[in-house]
Amino acid sequence: MTEQNTTKYPVRGQEFTGTVESTKMEKSATVRWEYTQEVPKYERKERRNTKITAHVPEDIQVEEGDKVRVGETRPISKTKSHVILEKITKEEAEEQ
Repeated sequence: MTEQNTTKYPVRGQEFTGTVESTKMEKSATVRWEYTQEVPKYERKERRNTKITAHVPEDIQVEEGDKVRVGETRPISKTKSHVILEKITKEEAEEQ
């Protein structure tokens, strides 16, 4: 499931794929994770999203709009507790 993590932060908890929204911070990126949630009262689903701040390892170069795989790790700073594991190519994104 998970490839060898090359960062010094061990991955624990959930992993998900998201889109890079911003790379204005040093060594960090804002990643948006979209998902659907069931609303029992109205018997339908609604789209939701979560924006998180993730650590960008030095060996990974990401830009805004890139698809990335993110894993949960120990708290790195006040707002960062996720790390980018890999950049997903367009071929891999179409398979999912």
